[in-house]
Amino acid sequence: MMGCCWRKAVVYILMIWLQQCCFQSVAILDPLDFLALQSIRKSLRDVPGSNFFQSWDFTSDPCNFPGVYCDSDKVIALNLGDPRSGSPGLTGRIDPAIGKLSSLAENFLTGDIPAGFGELRSLHTLDLSYNQLTGSIPRPLGSLPVLSNLILCHNHLDGPLPSFISNSLTRVDLMHNNLTGPLQSDSFPPSVQYLSLGWNKLIGPVFTTLPKLNRLNYLDLSMNHFTGLIPCQIFTFPISNLQLQRNQFFGPVQPDSQVTIATIDLSYNRLSGQVSPMLSTVQNLFLNNNRFFGSVPESFVDRLMDATIQTLYLQHNYLTGFQMNQTAEIPLSSVLCLQYNCMVPPTQSACPLKAGDAKTRPTAQCNEWRG
Repeated sequence: MMGCCWRKAVVYILMIWLQQCCFQSVAILDPLDFLALQSIRKSLRDVPGSNFFQSWDFTSDPCNFPGVYCDSDKVIALNLGDPRSGSPGLTGRIDPAIGKLSSLAENFLTGDIPAGFGELRSLHTLDLSYNQLTGSIPRPLGSLPVLSNLILCHNHLDGPLPSFISNSLTRVDLMHNNLTGPLQSDSFPPSVQYLSLGWNKLIGPVFTTLPKLNRLNYLDLSMNHFTGLIPCQIFTFPISNLQLQRNQFFGPVQPDSQVTIATIDLSYNRLSGQVSPMLSTVQNLFLNNNRFFGSVPESFVDRLMDATIQTLYLQHNYLTGFQMNQTAEIPLSSVLCLQYNCMVPPTQSACPLKAGDAKTRPTAQCNEWRG
């Protein structure tokens, strides 16, 4: 009898342990997210022939609902009315409780940005990033008086930029879209500190726009079709990262004083003239694939050898000299590339694979450039 009771006790304890393990393996959705999903469900309904919400049964785990994506106990994405979930469409107005989904990130929103957003006169932040939105940025958004953050990156937006009037605007991130047209002198107010317009199709000069944005601490205009001179004023701004690569900027780059920006990328443009010694204080400098000529100032050599410069890319230009002692050793923390210039690069020059195999530029090209 004692043995039988002992075996039953062991089985009972084992069942309790298994139940606890199973219970602990299921993450419980955050209560605020749970209530937000309920509000969203009540505000929308299937159009005739749709059964998207049929399985949204709140007696089960909402993270298993069609169109709901969770990470741990938080909803991170919604795909409302996903055709792959049997939905030809939904109708209704999304409940404002969607704003309580604090971890909501990449989604699958499509269509245009409603011009009605321009009527939200107290709107401070608009973040519709990482969606599939199309059409242009509504002009009424530019007239929002207290807008401080506009984040529309990673969509399919096109058309020109509206002009923004809010003196509270500090962050603008519109990168990875299909925006076109030039920057106007009044495109952005002087309050902007973070401006990211990379990976678009913007054109024209920036000489009348950038000098007014003297509070910038981050600027990315890369992968566009900007032209003209780079205004020397921007090198005095409190910028930590300046990304102007892969445009059509031309002419010399001559800052008026020593530059304190940590990273500057001016590669793949049409810049020319001699390399300014004022740039030798930049930690990571990318001037490759331009039309710079002449000898590199000695200040670059000094700062490279004392590891002040971490990355110096000068490949694919028309440079003729780099006065470094051939027996000197470049610090392991520093990288130098001088390949494909009108000189023999130092033996320690370390270049990326895309720089190619050719060490020096053909003599005919160098003579033609000098001529």
